[in-house]
Amino acid sequence: MEDDVLDRARSGSADAFTALYRELAGPVAAYLRAKGVPDVEDVTSDVFVAVFTGIARFEGDAAGFRAWVFTIAHRRVVDTWRRAGRRPVSEPFEAHEDPRVVPSAEQEALERVGQTRVLELLGLLTESQREVLLLRILADLSLEEVAAVVGRPVGAVKSLQHRGLAALRRILAKEGVSP
Repeated sequence: MEDDVLDRARSGSADAFTALYRELAGPVAAYLRAKGVPDVEDVTSDVFVAVFTGIARFEGDAAGFRAWVFTIAHRRVVDTWRRAGRRPVSEPFEAHEDPRVVPSAEQEALERVGQTRVLELLGLLTESQREVLLLRILADLSLEEVAAVVGRPVGAVKSLQHRGLAALRRILAKEGVSP
Protein backbone atom coordinates (compact mmCIF):
# COMPACT_ATOMS: atom_id res chain seq x y z
CA MET A 1 0.00 0.00 0.00
CA GLU A 2 1.32 3.39 -0.94
CA ASP A 3 1.10 6.48 1.24
CA ASP A 4 -0.27 8.48 -1.72
CA VAL A 5 -3.21 6.05 -2.07
CA LEU A 6 -3.93 6.52 1.63
CA ASP A 7 -3.73 10.31 1.26
CA ARG A 8 -6.14 10.25 -1.67
CA ALA A 9 -8.55 8.02 0.26
CA ARG A 10 -8.42 10.46 3.19
CA SER A 11 -9.33 13.21 0.74
CA GLY A 12 -12.40 11.29 -0.38
CA SER A 13 -11.18 9.48 -3.52
CA ALA A 14 -13.48 6.54 -4.17
CA ASP A 15 -10.84 4.88 -6.37
CA ALA A 16 -8.23 5.12 -3.63
CA PHE A 17 -10.62 3.73 -1.00
CA THR A 18 -11.48 0.87 -3.38
CA ALA A 19 -7.76 0.12 -3.76
CA LEU A 20 -7.37 0.02 0.04
CA TYR A 21 -10.41 -2.24 0.33
CA ARG A 22 -9.10 -4.62 -2.34
CA GLU A 23 -5.75 -4.87 -0.60
CA LEU A 24 -7.05 -5.39 2.95
CA ALA A 25 -10.49 -7.04 2.69
CA GLY A 26 -9.04 -10.52 2.07
CA PRO A 27 -6.62 -10.45 5.00
CA VAL A 28 -9.30 -8.95 7.28
CA ALA A 29 -11.78 -11.67 6.27
CA ALA A 30 -9.14 -14.37 6.82
CA TYR A 31 -8.41 -12.97 10.28
CA LEU A 32 -12.14 -12.94 11.12
CA ARG A 33 -12.55 -16.53 9.89
CA ALA A 34 -9.57 -17.67 11.92
CA LYS A 35 -11.12 -16.02 14.99
CA GLY A 36 -14.33 -18.02 14.35
CA VAL A 37 -16.61 -15.10 13.50
CA PRO A 38 -19.83 -16.68 12.20
CA ASP A 39 -20.78 -14.04 9.59
CA VAL A 40 -17.42 -13.04 8.13
CA GLU A 41 -18.81 -11.05 5.20
CA ASP A 42 -21.08 -8.98 7.44
CA VAL A 43 -18.35 -8.21 9.96
CA THR A 44 -15.85 -7.44 7.18
CA SER A 45 -18.37 -4.94 5.84
CA ASP A 46 -18.75 -3.43 9.32
CA VAL A 47 -14.98 -3.06 9.58
CA PHE A 48 -14.77 -1.20 6.28
CA VAL A 49 -17.76 1.01 7.08
CA ALA A 50 -15.88 2.06 10.22
CA VAL A 51 -12.71 2.56 8.15
CA PHE A 52 -14.57 4.62 5.56
CA THR A 53 -16.26 6.83 8.15
CA GLY A 54 -13.08 7.32 10.17
CA ILE A 55 -10.39 7.55 7.50
CA ALA A 56 -10.42 11.36 7.38
CA ARG A 57 -9.47 11.42 11.08
CA PHE A 58 -6.73 8.79 10.72
CA GLU A 59 -3.24 10.21 11.12
CA GLY A 60 -0.27 8.11 10.10
CA ASP A 61 1.37 6.28 7.25
CA ALA A 62 0.38 3.17 5.30
CA ALA A 63 1.84 0.76 7.88
CA GLY A 64 -0.02 2.53 10.65
CA PHE A 65 -3.18 2.41 8.57
CA ARG A 66 -2.93 -1.37 8.22
CA ALA A 67 -2.56 -1.69 12.00
CA TRP A 68 -5.52 0.67 12.50
CA VAL A 69 -7.72 -1.45 10.20
CA PHE A 70 -6.81 -4.61 12.15
CA THR A 71 -7.46 -2.81 15.43
CA ILE A 72 -10.99 -2.16 14.18
CA ALA A 73 -11.29 -5.80 13.08
CA HIS A 74 -10.04 -6.99 16.48
CA ARG A 75 -12.64 -4.84 18.22
CA ARG A 76 -15.39 -6.20 15.96
CA VAL A 77 -14.34 -9.75 16.91
CA VAL A 78 -14.57 -8.85 20.60
CA ASP A 79 -17.96 -7.18 20.03
CA THR A 80 -19.24 -10.21 18.12
CA TRP A 81 -18.37 -12.62 20.92
CA ARG A 82 -19.55 -10.25 23.62
CA ARG A 83 -22.97 -9.95 21.94
CA ALA A 84 -23.15 -13.71 21.46
CA GLY A 85 -22.16 -14.28 25.09
CA ARG A 86 -19.91 -17.17 24.22
CA ARG A 87 -16.36 -18.03 23.25
CA PRO A 88 -15.34 -18.21 19.61
CA VAL A 89 -15.34 -21.47 17.70
CA SER A 90 -12.64 -21.77 15.07
CA GLU A 91 -13.85 -22.16 11.51
CA PRO A 92 -11.67 -22.76 8.47
CA PHE A 93 -10.32 -19.59 6.93
CA GLU A 94 -9.75 -18.97 3.26
CA ALA A 95 -6.70 -17.25 1.87
CA HIS A 96 -7.34 -14.13 -0.16
CA GLU A 97 -7.15 -15.17 -3.78
CA ASP A 98 -7.95 -13.73 -7.17
CA PRO A 99 -11.73 -14.26 -7.55
CA ARG A 100 -11.31 -14.87 -11.30
CA VAL A 101 -9.25 -18.03 -10.67
CA VAL A 102 -11.29 -21.12 -9.84
CA PRO A 103 -9.23 -23.78 -8.04
CA SER A 104 -9.50 -27.43 -9.03
CA ALA A 105 -11.39 -29.74 -6.70
CA GLU A 106 -8.11 -31.39 -5.70
CA GLN A 107 -6.43 -28.06 -4.96
CA GLU A 108 -9.43 -26.91 -2.93
CA ALA A 109 -9.50 -30.18 -0.95
CA LEU A 110 -5.76 -29.93 -0.15
CA GLU A 111 -6.13 -26.30 0.91
CA ARG A 112 -9.05 -27.15 3.21
CA VAL A 113 -7.08 -30.00 4.82
CA GLY A 114 -4.15 -27.61 5.31
CA GLN A 115 -6.39 -24.89 6.73
CA THR A 116 -8.08 -27.34 9.05
CA ARG A 117 -4.69 -28.55 10.29
CA VAL A 118 -3.44 -25.00 10.85
CA LEU A 119 -6.57 -24.20 12.87
CA GLU A 120 -6.14 -27.41 14.88
CA LEU A 121 -2.56 -26.44 15.70
CA LEU A 122 -3.52 -22.87 16.57
CA GLY A 123 -6.27 -24.27 18.80
CA LEU A 124 -3.59 -25.89 20.95
CA LEU A 125 -2.10 -22.50 21.83
CA THR A 126 -3.33 -20.07 24.42
CA GLU A 127 -5.78 -17.44 23.19
CA SER A 128 -3.11 -14.73 23.55
CA GLN A 129 -0.51 -16.71 21.60
CA ARG A 130 -3.05 -17.48 18.88
CA GLU A 131 -4.08 -13.81 18.63
CA VAL A 132 -0.48 -12.63 18.28
CA LEU A 133 0.39 -15.23 15.64
CA LEU A 134 -2.74 -14.49 13.61
CA LEU A 135 -2.01 -10.77 13.61
CA ARG A 136 1.67 -11.30 12.79
CA ILE A 137 1.07 -13.84 10.02
CA LEU A 138 -2.38 -13.19 8.53
CA ALA A 139 -2.42 -9.45 9.04
CA ASP A 140 1.34 -9.10 8.43
CA LEU A 141 1.66 -6.61 11.28
CA SER A 142 4.90 -5.69 13.01
CA LEU A 143 5.46 -6.42 16.71
CA GLU A 144 4.73 -2.79 17.52
CA GLU A 145 1.51 -2.83 15.50
CA VAL A 146 0.32 -6.06 17.14
CA ALA A 147 1.08 -4.55 20.54
CA ALA A 148 -1.11 -1.57 19.66
CA VAL A 149 -3.96 -3.81 18.44
CA VAL A 150 -4.02 -6.10 21.49
CA GLY A 151 -3.12 -3.43 24.04
CA ARG A 152 0.02 -5.11 25.38
CA PRO A 153 3.65 -4.03 25.59
CA VAL A 154 5.92 -4.98 22.67
CA GLY A 155 7.97 -7.22 24.96
CA ALA A 156 4.86 -9.19 25.93
CA VAL A 157 3.89 -9.60 22.27
CA LYS A 158 7.40 -10.77 21.39
CA SER A 159 7.29 -13.27 24.25
CA LEU A 160 3.84 -14.56 23.24
CA GLN A 161 5.03 -14.99 19.66
CA HIS A 162 8.18 -16.80 20.79
CA ARG A 163 6.29 -19.13 23.16
CA GLY A 164 3.57 -19.80 20.56
CA LEU A 165 6.07 -20.72 17.86
CA ALA A 166 8.07 -22.84 20.30
CA ALA A 167 4.91 -24.71 21.29
CA LEU A 168 4.07 -25.34 17.63
CA ARG A 169 7.63 -26.62 17.00
CA ARG A 170 7.33 -29.03 19.95
CA ILE A 171 3.96 -30.32 18.75
CA LEU A 172 5.23 -30.85 15.21
CA ALA A 173 8.43 -32.51 16.47
CA LYS A 174 6.34 -34.99 18.52
CA GLU A 175 4.43 -35.81 15.33
CA GLY A 176 7.70 -36.38 13.47
CA VAL A 177 7.27 -33.30 11.30
CA SER A 178 10.35 -31.15 10.92
CA PRO A 179 9.34 -27.48 11.27
